[in-house]
Amino acid sequence: MMLSDVDIKKAVKAGAITLKPFDESRLQPASYDILLGNTFFVTDAHSSSFIDPVKKIYPKMIEITLKNSDVFVLHPGISILGYSRDFFGSDNYLIEVNGKSSLARIGLLVHNSAALVNPGHFLNIALELCNLNNVPIILHPGMAIAQLTFSPLSSPPKQNYKEVGRYSKNNIKGYVAAKKRKK
Repeated sequence: MMLSDVDIKKAVKAGAITLKPFDESRLQPASYDILLGNTFFVTDAHSSSFIDPVKKIYPKMIEITLKNSDVFVLHPGISILGYSRDFFGSDNYLIEVNGKSSLARIGLLVHNSAALVNPGHFLNIALELCNLNNVPIILHPGMAIAQLTFSPLSSPPKQNYKEVGRYSKNNIKGYVAAKKRKK
């Protein structure tokens, strides 16, 4: 079961769901639209020869921060990380991040596999943006990029995220900063 717009609004007002900033005009019948932020991480292809997740060999990432009036050109076949402008989470609900059908129809994926936000995880979510089209897609900070759905839990979870997740924006920034210090 997923929350309706009425129940999402009630849960936000009661403090059971955090959505900052909350804008009632972005409520859909059973979801809430989130906006694209200004921060992106792209792979530095010139210094990354391969990725081996088993050996924890990851590519060098470059952080790009745009002004609100700037755009990001996402070229075909490229995958980047972009962050939501909205900060959200809940101790009481499982949150799922879904693409918007209007963007999916033009070939924009907003997540490859990381669609779930577990209870207790509060964040500006990393979006795995990928252009499956054969022409570039223009991304604007502040555009509606994805939608959230909220599912109640059958019982309180035994485990709960209480700290920033290991793949969060803060840790990626820390990873990039650490790499720069080593040079």
